[in-house]
Amino acid sequence: MCGIIGVLGSHEAAPLMVEALKRLEYRGYDSAGIATVEGGRLDRRRAVGKLVNLGDLLVHQPLSGKAGIGHTRWATHGAPTEGNAHPHKARTVAVVHNGIIENFRELRAFLADNGIRHETDTDTETVALLAQHFRDEGMPPREAAMATVDRLTGAYALCFLFEDEPDLLIAARHGPPLAVGHGDGEVYVGSDAIALAPLTDRITYLQDGDCAFLTRGSVEIRDAHGTLANRAVRTVRPDATRVDKAGYKHFMAKEIAEQPVVLTGALGHYLNGDEIVLPELGIDFARVERMVMVACGTASYACHVAKYWFEQLAGLPVEVDVASEFRYREPPITPGTTALFVSQSGETADTLAALRYCAAQAAPIVSVVNVAESSIARESDLALPIFAGTEVGVASTKAFTCQLLTLALLALKAAHVRGRLSDAALAERIGELRALPGLVNQALGIEAECEAISRRLAEARDILFLGRGRMYPLALEGALKLKEISYIHAEAYASGELKHGPIALVDKTVPVIVMAPHDELFDKTVSNMQEVMARGGKVLLITDSAGAAAAGDGVWGLIHMPSVTPLLAPILYAVPAQLLAYHTAIAKGTDVDQPRNLAKSVTVE
Repeated sequence: MCGIIGVLGSHEAAPLMVEALKRLEYRGYDSAGIATVEGGRLDRRRAVGKLVNLGDLLVHQPLSGKAGIGHTRWATHGAPTEGNAHPHKARTVAVVHNGIIENFRELRAFLADNGIRHETDTDTETVALLAQHFRDEGMPPREAAMATVDRLTGAYALCFLFEDEPDLLIAARHGPPLAVGHGDGEVYVGSDAIALAPLTDRITYLQDGDCAFLTRGSVEIRDAHGTLANRAVRTVRPDATRVDKAGYKHFMAKEIAEQPVVLTGALGHYLNGDEIVLPELGIDFARVERMVMVACGTASYACHVAKYWFEQLAGLPVEVDVASEFRYREPPITPGTTALFVSQSGETADTLAALRYCAAQAAPIVSVVNVAESSIARESDLALPIFAGTEVGVASTKAFTCQLLTLALLALKAAHVRGRLSDAALAERIGELRALPGLVNQALGIEAECEAISRRLAEARDILFLGRGRMYPLALEGALKLKEISYIHAEAYASGELKHGPIALVDKTVPVIVMAPHDELFDKTVSNMQEVMARGGKVLLITDSAGAAAAGDGVWGLIHMPSVTPLLAPILYAVPAQLLAYHTAIAKGTDVDQPRNLAKSVTVE
């Protein structure tokens, strides 16, 4: 959510910052801007919409200077207008900000009492005005920035630029991620390593409460107590920050196609022969009495699938909750409870807050993340990376299937430790998992079928998804994917709940997508499907050859999936959910990779 870049370099900063901001487009944004300092003059350019608009502006109104800050904004306080776009400027100070300043009204009142008025609708402008106020009181830039940060309440990643200090950037983090990049006589600030990849491969991740004082020749980081902090400098692998489309029309298409490769990589990391190799647990699953799983969006649906696995395979009771609601219920965390958190970015604000609530209750913390250096990973007792690689498309695809795979491995490990799965049975399950990348590769062969049916789905205003058992969370995921990128209203229901209300929605204009591998619940799902067809509903059946032979007659559409074991079915059936959403969005002409109003990483509540 939002993107930040800062440069103290030996070359013109503007083109470097625009290129870095392009690499942050995946986070979601609705305006962008940059500011630079040259010859004692602080100036900025801002534009609404895509970065190409900012680029066009810079052609006609260029900005020179070798020190600068830039930003892609996802609107929170105030509409997406040029006036509300970052950087925000107050005479000699410019600021970019990711997060929410919760006490900005109180600060505005303080500034008003001092004769300082705001001009925008944003909370961020208050930061710039406050810093300039302290400068007017005689404070040098460093002290003014720190006095400003001390007055802030909320979540923020900040970077300050000063008109009279062309060799100084000040960065502060409380919540949203922020990183420092180290160059040769140059230094950078970025929301993540992806933004900094063309500039440097040496990164320092700031921790909560850190403030960094950067010049071209020095990096000084102080923690929340003002103590000098020696944060590690890490070398980032080039492949970990690669964001090219590799010949695909969209990042989402590329990331769907990458799933066999990334799943193979994850299996190679976690499997050794017939054994599941996990980091030192620090958690004895034989003694765990209950598990709480917490996540947001797509990751929460991965948790819902994992609930079936943990309960059926390991006999371990599981509760699943959305992170944005969890901690506000103040749920009791009893002894014997382990808390598990799933987040692609590892920085999701609601999930991180829920993690800290559980940690304060002395619950052991397990996390499943894609970014090993993230806050959620660092604050967990056991962090399990999913090895999906960089995912740029806002609608999660390969991260979802890698989350499912990692959770399946953890459930099997727990089942084995708890004595619910023998060595021979575990080896059999591992054999099934090893076949998964090949099955996913086969499933990608349904793309032509999905594309053809999607042209008809694109004409609908409402679509229903149905699934039973492990397929119910996949129905939820399918509906979410379709909503995210095609903007068609879609809902998902457990098939058995259809006649308890949702069947009232069924008519000939509402397609009903039924996800039904030929498993132990297939006959019950078909009964619900027949209820839809009897009322003129248009059924799209997604099933295997056995399911098609048993129930394919008379359906509006049929997508043929490879046969699969019940353990792997939820992972495999993510593929048609993704392809249907993708091709429906293509048919409607929407922005697949950057859908409206959405951000890839939600780092504020």
